[in-house]
Amino acid sequence: MTISTSVRIKPVRRRAPADTAAANAGDGMGASELCATMCSNCNLRGLCLPCCGLTPSEREIAERLVFKRSQLRRGETLYRTGDRFAFLYAVRTGFFKCTVLLENGRRDQVTGFSMAGEVLGMDGIGLEQQTCNAIALEDSIVCAIPYAGLLELAHEIPSLQHQLRKTMSREIVRESGVMLLLGSMTAEERLALFLLNLSRRFAARGYSPSEFNLRMTREEIGSYLGLKLETVSRTFSRFQQEGLIGVQQKFVRILDQTGLERVMGRDPHWSAAGAAADG
Repeated sequence: MTISTSVRIKPVRRRAPADTAAANAGDGMGASELCATMCSNCNLRGLCLPCCGLTPSEREIAERLVFKRSQLRRGETLYRTGDRFAFLYAVRTGFFKCTVLLENGRRDQVTGFSMAGEVLGMDGIGLEQQTCNAIALEDSIVCAIPYAGLLELAHEIPSLQHQLRKTMSREIVRESGVMLLLGSMTAEERLALFLLNLSRRFAARGYSPSEFNLRMTREEIGSYLGLKLETVSRTFSRFQQEGLIGVQQKFVRILDQTGLERVMGRDPHWSAAGAAADG
């Protein structure tokens, strides 16, 4: 069975909720849609659903799932809180942030960052509606994977079912990690973990683990780590003074990975200073 679908994406400036499944009959606004594609044509097929971990024969079965790539410009919204859940979105290129509106309604809280090879939209599975906003931090391309079709394939391909569970598990672990960040770590520990995590994720995609551009602002990093902007800037400066990193605007060079890991090891020298600098 071939499942063909497209997704329409509304820009962030439009405030009305977007029903993704109904968007095909929309008014033509939003990000451009690229041609229908299959995972066999993607150089990230070993990293993201539905083809990661599959054998060649299983990938042939997975090719039944045909979807469309959609292009977003920087600042456009992939989905919003309350949108009906119908798709998972595999990031092909680019970078995204996920945000939720705090109860006081005054500002958004960043809850995560996603890059190429990672999957967005898992938050919508339980309630069948999205629980956060996913916004492009740079020009990006996503593959909209129809969740119903993915489940159908998972019944035929046990290893796909296993990969789907692993992806959900990683999402749970990620959320637990955010709670740990906000609950028990100093400012230095939070930023060191953040940089080391980015380093590992870039390395898994064949990029340099020691030199990369930050797609997010210092303010967005602070929102994610539960720190004030001033604390984030001060901690970056301290890491640079200690020779752990080199920073030039958004370009970061990790000079001493062992040193960053030592920060994560709760070295008394770092922990004491971190408690005073914590935002």
